[in-house]
Amino acid sequence: MFTCSLGEGIELRLLEERHAEELFCAVDRNRGRLRPWLNWVDRTLSAEDCRGFIRMALAQFAAREAMHVGIWEGRRLIGGSGHHRIDWVSRNTSIGYWLDAAAEGRGVVTRTCEALLNHLFGELRLHRVEIRCATANTRSAAVPARLGFTREGILRQAEWAGDRYNDLVVWSILADEWEARTVRRPFGPRAGA
Repeated sequence: MFTCSLGEGIELRLLEERHAEELFCAVDRNRGRLRPWLNWVDRTLSAEDCRGFIRMALAQFAAREAMHVGIWEGRRLIGGSGHHRIDWVSRNTSIGYWLDAAAEGRGVVTRTCEALLNHLFGELRLHRVEIRCATANTRSAAVPARLGFTREGILRQAEWAGDRYNDLVVWSILADEWEARTVRRPFGPRAGA
């Protein structure tokens, strides 16, 4: 099992089926603010939808294809993150994230991404990681900018979310660029559940 402490009582943990109701409640209370940016929100209509997602996510994790974690503050689920399917031939993937409105403004997503990057480049030895976010989602785009990603360009009307197509900004960072960063938090996965 993957767990990672981010400090200040915040931890990344793999989602389990028993978390389905809590995951649904977190998504549902943030539905209005997540819907314009994340196309899966409209397909998340019940705890059973979340249970199905968690089953798929655990199977992908077991197959070393992808990893989806909950962001926990104590015993409360405050968001989610993870990496999408890994292209093992080219050794790349992309990461995504979302956070409860009440947890914003404390650097939680930045620390989450740092931990994921340490895992992806350190443990899995990947070469490249992308973050794609809607051009109008300035809070989301601030994360890769803070972490030293390179802004590569815009994918025009590349993703349907909410009720419109969003242009996506593509950000990337390479393993040697991440390693060269001198100021980086020493987070990484640890064993345990």
